[in-house]
Amino acid sequence: MILFFKESGKILAVGTQASLNQVDIDKLIWLFGEAEWIRAERLDGNFVGPRKEMITPWSTNAVEITQNMGIEGIERIEEFTVFNDQSIDPMLQAAYSGLDQSIF
Repeated sequence: MILFFKESGKILAVGTQASLNQVDIDKLIWLFGEAEWIRAERLDGNFVGPRKEMITPWSTNAVEITQNMGIEGIERIEEFTVFNDQSIDPMLQAAYSGLDQSIF
């Protein structure tokens, strides 16, 4: 399952093994700087973010922080931004037409 949070023009996608309880959701909202939890399984729009196949070092650190906070079951956290025709590094990034449950 992937949960989406919006924070300062970014979308944070959180991949979990199972549903999180409200206490854990509240912890993530706090961790992400009072980000808005978007209760949707799909977000429309054009985005740029890490390639599906590559877990970023940022994600590895973020997941470890959630484990230290007592949140169990998070496998990956990645940042996505709105795609504004900027150039992307195809070795590290990909353009996405919408974000859904298959982005990881």
